[in-house]
Parts: sequence; structure tokens; C-alpha cells
Amino acid sequence: MKLRVGYEMIYDFQQPTPMIMVLGVHFTRASDVIVPDFLTVTPAVPITPYRDMFGNWCSRIVAPPGRLRLFADGIVRDLGVTDPLVPDAIQHAVEDLPPDTLVYLLGSRYCETDRLSDIAWKLFEKTPPGWARVQAICDFVHHHIAFNYQHARATRTAYEAYEEGRGVCRDYAHLALTLCRCMNIPARYCTGYLGDMGTPQPWGVGDFAGWFEAYLGGKWHTFDPRNNVPRLGRVLIAQGRDAADVPITQTFGPNHLVSFKVWTDEIVEPAEEAVAAAR
Repeated sequence: MKLRVGYEMIYDFQQPTPMIMVLGVHFTRASDVIVPDFLTVTPAVPITPYRDMFGNWCSRIVAPPGRLRLFADGIVRDLGVTDPLVPDAIQHAVEDLPPDTLVYLLGSRYCETDRLSDIAWKLFEKTPPGWARVQAICDFVHHHIAFNYQHARATRTAYEAYEEGRGVCRDYAHLALTLCRCMNIPARYCTGYLGDMGTPQPWGVGDFAGWFEAYLGGKWHTFDPRNNVPRLGRVLIAQGRDAADVPITQTFGPNHLVSFKVWTDEIVEPAEEAVAAAR
């Protein structure tokens, strides 16, 4: 299937303000891009691209005083299948892990492994290692946290999400991946697009999504404790230790976000519409 992905964000700035954006479709999906989701800035300013320490594509600008619009609208080819399930994926001993996965065992800005280690072992020590353990963690987090956009807080950590029992998708991901790290399973934070196709309507307002990947059986696997079911149309933007590594936008000065829109929509071809009508 084909997915239309994009965003429009409008800011007001009081003065020239440096800004970093992590907004483009991840390089691992480059072969799926039909119409590139090029970042456009209005009014036009120079955009400097670079790759961060995790390989994500990023952009730098200096926003001028006044109103600024960030916009992109692309089309991505997708297999149209749900997130893979690999229940026999094994958990590696720490000494057998590849060196580049070890950083994802450590604590980070939003993921306090030191504060959650004892809790994790009490909760999950008796679970089977490997896929089943990660899924048990996702099941716990899914039921432990109550979702509500009104509960969003940019400073909430994994431990605070555990204590408060509420949050949004990034809080689910932070708590689950931290518990995985405490159980010696490398886990990294992911941000991207996730549409509502395949789920019951009515659908909510579009937004970027947060989930995580765990390293099992020699590969990185997708887990989504917020939804806790395999989903269609997941399009990765960036990966890092936690949300601090992959902010959608990072501004270095005062500003006001005037408007925020995100879309992830399936493009239904005319022939498919005819078949659907015939049914």
C-alpha cells in the first residue's frame, strides 16, 4: 500500500533562533519513498542537513523573528502488513552482545535504569527470557499507564511514569525500554508516523508516535506498549537512547507553537475503491 505522510508546524519567534529538526523518513526506508518528504520552511531560510551520532538525518536552521512554517508532504510505499511477531527470538547474554548494542543497556536522560532495576527484577525475573519477557514488560506497561494527551509532560521520566501511572506514547515507550534494559535486553527509543488504518473508527487527531525496539535473536524488533497489538503502516523517522536524542524539533530560544498537524493516511487507488464498493 501507499501512505501519505507529512506535517505542518507553525511557530512564532521573538528573535533569530537556532533550531534543529529530526523530521525526515529514516534512511532505512529510502527505497520505499515515492515522493520525498522534503522539509520546506516559510519564509525560506538556509537549511543545513547532517547526520547525528545514531545515523538519523537532521536539519538545522536559524528561524527569523516572526511566524515560521515547517511543512512536508510525502508518499511512502509500505508492505501493508502488521509488525512482525517472532516469539522464538532469544535473549542474548550480555557478553555475547554486539558492541554497538551495549549503549542501549545503559541509563539515559529519561530512562533511569538505576531507579527501576530492583522493580524490574521483582516483576519479571520469573518470566521466560527473550521475546516472552519483552512482551510481558509491554503487557505490564500497557495496563499500568493510563493514556491521555492531557497527561503529556515533556520532563516525565520512565520512573515518574511508573510512579504516576499515566502519560502518552513516549512515556509507555520510555518505561518499557527502561525495564528491558534493567533485564539486560538492549532497547532503543523510536519516533515516527503511525496511522490508524486497520483500527476501528472514529480515528483521533494525527500525531507523531513513540515506540521502541528490543535486540533479540541478532536483530532489532518493534514493540509498541501503548497499543500493544501489531499495527499497520509504521514509518520510522529516528532512533536513539530516548526521546532526548530524537526531538521532532529543538529550539534554542523562546517561541510559541501556534499550530501542529501530522498526517499518516493510506492512499486508496481508484481500482481498490471499485473493489471495495463491489463488496
